[in-house]
Amino acid sequence: MNKYVAFLRAVNVGGRAVVKMDDLRAMFERAVDHGVKTLIQRGNVLFEATARDVAGVVRSAANRLKRRSGTEPEIIVRSVAQIEEIIEEEPFRNFRSTPNIKWYVAFLSRPSSIKPVLPLISSKEALEVIHISDREAFIVSSPKGRGPFGFPNNFIEKQLDVSATSRNWSTVTKIVDLARKADA
Repeated sequence: MNKYVAFLRAVNVGGRAVVKMDDLRAMFERAVDHGVKTLIQRGNVLFEATARDVAGVVRSAANRLKRRSGTEPEIIVRSVAQIEEIIEEEPFRNFRSTPNIKWYVAFLSRPSSIKPVLPLISSKEALEVIHISDREAFIVSSPKGRGPFGFPNNFIEKQLDVSATSRNWSTVTKIVDLARKADA
């Protein structure tokens, strides 16, 4: 058994497709025997499965989500090992962590055929895409004027012509911490 993370796109964002985390966990528990945990209200599900069973688990949970919310959910999956590799690469090593800077990872549903020149910058959203790997984009965000930080997902999807779901770097590291604690 391997550990995987299901990142749900457009769930519990802006009052759209609201699903309580207990309900979301139950949907995955019906699809897989054990190891299901949820983290943060945004739709992050940690689960255990064999590599050959992952697609079936995701399909089953997506069908339940569709019946519950009435919308077709998109679920992007990465193994915990893949996420650990991302963290070990330290993609933000050249950027200081301050309260005025946020780091994001956009998990892409598939590799993009578009290979933009970096950095990609959105002045409107106060975003700078600093690196794009095969299925992730790494974004640095600063506050927009005196307002909130930019939201990277729409920008990434438009620039790369691929669906994605974005998570704050601290959420990504918390997911790995949760997976490690489950092993202990």
